[in-house]
Amino acid sequence: MFRARCLLRALRACSSAPCPRQRPAARVSVRGALGVQSANGERVKVQGWIRSIRSQKEVLFLHVNDGSSLESLQVVADSSFDSRELAFGSSVEVQGQLVKSPSKKQNVELKAEKIEVVGSCDAKAFPFKYKERHPLEYLRQYPHLRCRTNVLGSVLRVRSEATAAIHSFFKPSSKIKVPEENFFNIPVFLTVSGQLHLEVMSGAFTQVFTFGPTFRAENSQSRRHLAEFYMVEAEISFLESLQDLMQVMESLFKTTAMTVLSNCPKDVELCHKFLAPGQKDRLEHMLKNNFLIISYTEAVEILKQASQNFTFTPEWGADLHTEHEKYLVKHCGDIPVFVINYPLVLKPFYMRDNEDGPQHTVAAVDLLVPGVGELFGGSLREERYHLLEQRLARLGLTEAYQWYLDLRRFGSVPHGGFGMGFERYLQCILGIDNIKDVIPFPRFTHSCLL
Repeated sequence: MFRARCLLRALRACSSAPCPRQRPAARVSVRGALGVQSANGERVKVQGWIRSIRSQKEVLFLHVNDGSSLESLQVVADSSFDSRELAFGSSVEVQGQLVKSPSKKQNVELKAEKIEVVGSCDAKAFPFKYKERHPLEYLRQYPHLRCRTNVLGSVLRVRSEATAAIHSFFKPSSKIKVPEENFFNIPVFLTVSGQLHLEVMSGAFTQVFTFGPTFRAENSQSRRHLAEFYMVEAEISFLESLQDLMQVMESLFKTTAMTVLSNCPKDVELCHKFLAPGQKDRLEHMLKNNFLIISYTEAVEILKQASQNFTFTPEWGADLHTEHEKYLVKHCGDIPVFVINYPLVLKPFYMRDNEDGPQHTVAAVDLLVPGVGELFGGSLREERYHLLEQRLARLGLTEAYQWYLDLRRFGSVPHGGFGMGFERYLQCILGIDNIKDVIPFPRFTHSCLL
């Protein structure tokens, strides 16, 4: 009560005392305001949405958030500002003085001089309620509104930070970002990868990458599949070993995760605390250990010796299924594991032939991670003209891929690359069980709400 009276006197003194002409209020973000270390009454303007409102007899407290941070900015105002339009979810513009807060919960607060309701919100009709923790399954029903919740806000800020970190990872090495084509005058199909285009570019630039949406008409509604998702793909010239390729993959995983942890600690903490208890320790375990490497042949032997009964019986020459991938990661101590040298018959024509017998393999690699399974897929590419020509001929693809053979005829070099599913990466570091909760607008079989 004492604090409320002091605030009331200060607010009324500010509004009644004659003052020299004031400078226009500088617009700041909530994150920027909260980051001020020594507030001295600077006049600022904050725009955002009301996350909570509490009215006392003489003082009104609002918490305003603009999406720039998990934390909201406390606004303190005279009770005369109170109105029905000031409600949970309403958008507002607040002008006032940024001052040091007497509360230990925040460093600063905004002493309001003017509050304007930009857009009112009917709190009773709004599907999300103040202080109620809604299940992720419930939030999925409202793809147009769920970004306003704390949990989706945190996920999307992490997504944004991870996107920036990935671009930053590639940028220092003078890698060239390749745009995806959006305009055609011939019959085309939905793209499932930009890899072949990257191989073209790698004939002129030694390191290239692309990062954008990918479409796959896969009839699956599993927790790790989407029809539209984002893919990070890279191609590196003069690359002669899988070991070198795996070093880049591991470095990308760890560098991006460390950047996210450094720049979004509270958002990551929210996800780990409320959505995935124990994930903080699991992530630290992944980051501090070197990733393991086993061959496909070794992986099959491990699965054959497992006491677990699998839906799909493991055998050499068969694909590894999700149940196999997750078991292998657990077998390896919940450390990400590279599986290398897959059977030639399982992989596409462009992967480099190991020329080993009798079990014929190619220089392919998948990275398996806890909770998700396959995250990265990559390989060395077949740069030897005669071997590639023979393989295309056996598959009846020579005419369609004559341009691809040309890349080997004119200045071919050893090269390799990989792709990483971005949403699966977010699942892995945040511990979020369903891939539909790490993308703004999930699109999958029989569902395209927006």
